[in-house]
Amino acid sequence: MAIEIERKFQVLNDRWRKSASAGSALRQAYLIATKNRTLRVRTIDAERATLTAKFRRDRMRREEYEYAIPYSDALQMFEFALGIVEKTRYQVRYADHLWHIDVYSGVNEGLVVAEVELRNCWGDPPHPKWLGPEITGNPLYSNRALAMRSRAARQTPSSPSPVGRPTVPIG
Repeated sequence: MAIEIERKFQVLNDRWRKSASAGSALRQAYLIATKNRTLRVRTIDAERATLTAKFRRDRMRREEYEYAIPYSDALQMFEFALGIVEKTRYQVRYADHLWHIDVYSGVNEGLVVAEVELRNCWGDPPHPKWLGPEITGNPLYSNRALAMRSRAARQTPSSPSPVGRPTVPIG
């Protein structure tokens, strides 16, 4: 078991890109998703996969269990997804801290979030100039909530046709 303590922030601009690593394409399916616990499957660069269980203790701290699983198993598990998040993750080192920058795609396109893992709940690393407002603990920005947004978008028909009305033009 690992304890995950992290802070999350919105990103103001693209200035972080000049010192970013090559990105990794992540796709996450939430299999179980409640306020305080999640089970997700993640594919990384369409090559590897992990299964992760997280149990929230408080606003910043979670207990996390993560295991490598066969990629083919992960693809099958995506069929059971409650919601899916797609993003590209970059890493940026700033003032002895490793920041993860997530650039979302799909339904959440345009959202860019930075997170940093800390050793304790009181950690406050130096903030890069590209960092925006803190969103740690804001349920609207949890990956679980973002995945549920994708689920809602998939369930909303793009052009509903009224019941009983012909879909083929009449003559």
